[in-house]
Amino acid sequence: MKIIADTSVCVGAGQCVLTESALFDQSEDDGTVIVLNPTPDGEALQAAAREAVHICPSQALSIVD
Repeated sequence: MKIIADTSVCVGAGQCVLTESALFDQSEDDGTVIVLNPTPDGEALQAAAREAVHICPSQALSIVD
């Protein structure tokens, strides 16, 4: 699994950070997503990554398996 973030469409809603702060953060400059761990290990983190992709309001996140 690899998490991909398209910061050009990110609106800085922060839903990804609220879903899993071990995987995501937000830029202090513009609030866009920062992927802290693009290749998470373990079922719990992978499930959280998939949830973050699902709830992202701007669809800035995707996953490549």
